[in-house]
Amino acid sequence: MPHRPISSGETSGAPASRIVHSRFDVQAVPPRKQLLAWRERVGHVIDVVPSRAQLELPFRGRIERFALGELVFTDCSTDEVLLERSIARISRDSVRSFVFHLFLEGGAQPIAVHSAKRQGTPCHGGILAIDMDQPIRMLRHACRVITLFVPGGLLQDVFPDPAAIHGRVIGPEKPMARLIIERAAALARNIRNMQAEDTDRSLRALAHLLAAAFGQEAGLSGNTRAVARAAMFDRARRYVHAHLQDSELSPEGVLDALGLPRTTMYRLFQYEGGLGAYIRHLRLRAAADDLVRFPSIPVKDIAYSVGFKSASDFTRAFRRTYDVAPNEFRLIEGPHPNVCRTGAH
Repeated sequence: MPHRPISSGETSGAPASRIVHSRFDVQAVPPRKQLLAWRERVGHVIDVVPSRAQLELPFRGRIERFALGELVFTDCSTDEVLLERSIARISRDSVRSFVFHLFLEGGAQPIAVHSAKRQGTPCHGGILAIDMDQPIRMLRHACRVITLFVPGGLLQDVFPDPAAIHGRVIGPEKPMARLIIERAAALARNIRNMQAEDTDRSLRALAHLLAAAFGQEAGLSGNTRAVARAAMFDRARRYVHAHLQDSELSPEGVLDALGLPRTTMYRLFQYEGGLGAYIRHLRLRAAADDLVRFPSIPVKDIAYSVGFKSASDFTRAFRRTYDVAPNEFRLIEGPHPNVCRTGAH
């Protein structure tokens, strides 16, 4: 069985002593079982959500995987597939890596990022970043994609809050994206013959390139002004985390406490939907974990503990974000059934 990607808390800089290599192809599986075999293979990381029609058809799926300590590199080709990490799934597993999808062919359409109501940016041949600790539902078209799983510690030099990369895309028209994809493709060709030390060095260099590219895209790296923006983002993020349980926490309160310009603060959190949406997202994410970890604690008490002023406000916000009420969320068990809901791809 494949090893799970390392959690974001494991950030040891010491290179691993050996590469764990595996290869899987559904070609030898009977056609009507190929998609189910693929779902079982990748199910330790993400849920595959097939339609009834897809289950009747052959499916092309191949993956080669190289695990080296805290880093995991895969080279994968598949037909179109719907992938999901729901908030229920996240609250029950321990996968906490950050994953960069580098598309050599094809691309993906994030259908929902952060919440059930928010669509992501299409990725056509570029690079898509995902935080495995946040919900995502995406239609990945027939493609060849290289993925790199990295712990958050490798990203924090650029992103004070690595979770901010979730759902971000760098298009193939950007020179940095083309350079990184070319390097990843070269690494895929050579990695089978590389020693562990050289592989570790190459994977870390690729991770740092990716962090720098997304940092530049977000305006958090690249020049003196970007460094100042990154420092402001870090101050605001730390303040929000420290006061998250305070029901009076608001964007205006953060601006007043830190003396930061309103327009700059808006730009820093624009991708998250604004500072207010960022605060709400953190509160709901913390509440989802607590609903699972403490099943005997009343919903209203969890609502108050993460800064909501009333249980009704919390329930409405939770349902609007995750398409399920808090009490119903507690009853959800296990991954999706074999067949997705009517109308899904």
